Amino acid sequence: MANELYTRTNQKIYFAGLSLEALGRAEEGKEMNAIALVQAGREAALFHLYGALLGLCHEIAGFYRLPQAGSPRAEMIMNRDVLEAMAIPELAELVEMAQSPDSWIARLLKAHADMFQPPRIPHVPKGDVTQPLIVAVAVEEEEPKPLSREELEGWRQELKKMALRFREGLNEC
Repeated sequence: MANELYTRTNQKIYFAGLSLEALGRAEEGKEMNAIALVQAGREAALFHLYGALLGLCHEIAGFYRLPQAGSPRAEMIMNRDVLEAMAIPELAELVEMAQSPDSWIARLLKAHADMFQPPRIPHVPKGDVTQPLIVAVAVEEEEPKPLSREELEGWRQELKKMALRFREGLNEC
């Protein structure tokens, strides 16, 4: 394989596709440990999608010779400080999407960060007979729905399109 920056991005997009295929097989539920396989497939796909986004950031940073070209996190490249130092149209688009909570990039970044959070046990008020019968209870947030295979595949397709579009503009004439 060539030692070009784009090869890592392509590789991670491909690996995300493999993980999504495994997720699809696990969702069929034929295996005894299907629930664990679904979770593992979802996390693997998310891991590779984040890696592909990081690879795309490395492509942009490498092309423009940014000092952040070797950053281990996409967020270190996709921020306003880097953008203010050098106006880069591809980076501007990434930063804008990362800061827009409804964009697929922002949702990808949040989902990736959430993978590293410990599980939260819902708080249930204890039944104490010494307490009054009417107790004010805070309404807990609903548990977020797990990412669907279709949503992850949509992110993968968007990332592929974005990488191809950016690469057209990054070619030196």
